[in-house]
Amino acid sequence: MTTSVTDSPDRSRYEITEDGELAGFAEYHRHEGELAFIHTEIDPGFAGRGLAGELARAALDDARRQGLAVLPYCPFIRGWITKHPDYVDLVPETHRARFGL
Repeated sequence: MTTSVTDSPDRSRYEITEDGELAGFAEYHRHEGELAFIHTEIDPGFAGRGLAGELARAALDDARRQGLAVLPYCPFIRGWITKHPDYVDLVPETHRARFGL
């Protein structure tokens, strides 16, 4: 199985595909150097394959490459960052307490 994560700015979301089929997405709102993640969803037909984690890592790596601050309003993205503390630095220090980081 081949997976791919791409940014779809016209839809304000990162999308993950498996063998060319849309498997899920992470919606965001981008504003003035910040990327606020608001919702992540994986199609039930693709559940249990680790795609949500792969999506989170790719989206956060892209935010880092672009020098964007991350605001993890989405519970999944917030939880993923909690489990991967090397990504906490993406969240501005002044906002970490607000997100429990």
